[in-house]
Amino acid sequence: ITDFEIEEFGRLPGPHVTPDHMWRLARRAAAWLERPDVDGLVITHGTDTIEETAFMLDLLLTTDKPVALVGAMRTVSDPSWDGPANLIAAAHVAAAPVARGCGVMVVMDEHIFPAREVCKVHVESSGSFATPEFGPLGMVDSGEVVFRRRPMPRPTWHDDDAEPGVRVHRIETRVDLVQAFTGMTDRPLRHAIADGALGLALVAFGRGNVPPTIVPAVRDAVASGVLVTVSSRSLAGRVSARYGYDGGGLQLRDAGAVLSGDLSGAQARLLQMVALGHTNGDSHAAAKLIA
Repeated sequence: ITDFEIEEFGRLPGPHVTPDHMWRLARRAAAWLERPDVDGLVITHGTDTIEETAFMLDLLLTTDKPVALVGAMRTVSDPSWDGPANLIAAAHVAAAPVARGCGVMVVMDEHIFPAREVCKVHVESSGSFATPEFGPLGMVDSGEVVFRRRPMPRPTWHDDDAEPGVRVHRIETRVDLVQAFTGMTDRPLRHAIADGALGLALVAFGRGNVPPTIVPAVRDAVASGVLVTVSSRSLAGRVSARYGYDGGGLQLRDAGAVLSGDLSGAQARLLQMVALGHTNGDSHAAAKLIA
């Protein structure tokens, strides 16, 4: 397929990966991609958190060279081990000129998924990854890389003092993820704020609605300088200020929370880390950046 070089960055199970690990990986990836003799990058990764690392890299990297993340749903001891086939497909994508400008992608089961949309929808099936609303970008068909659509544009802002190849000079990791649930009290939100969170990624119901009991905590968080985003637990669709009842998206928006469109809670959390890093922790500036 192509000439290649290998670097062993780390051997971690997916659940051991942290945002700090993603940040270090982005900097190493940027260093590789800055080389004029490198046309693309393949990164092997545990599948439990591959979608989060892909999204973080897509936010951070500024290159137009293709970056393909790849994993395996079955192990070498299984008769249906998919690792070699997935790795070969990822190499085809990373080496393909047609993949330039597509940002970071996840390549699994011969399908090419954009980092912004990909999600793991099954615990172990070889077809565990999908983009539920719009489908994959394309596929690898007998070694040929075929694209059917292009991904959404990536952020354009850039720190003047950032290292070459990355968008910001730091990330802010003090961002918590809170899942809304029926009968919820405000205790999880207030605990996160008291514990020093600078951002809260709130996973709401449906269009972006939550139990009314937590709205005062959201309002207090914003007033104290905490960045709050609202995502949906649904796999597809966008949150919006459609509902005006207590706890509805309209009330959350008016309380100062940022409705994060079609981003998952995990993605909104990572976006907060990058935006807060870009603004040196200024939640109001970060909110305007990601709104």
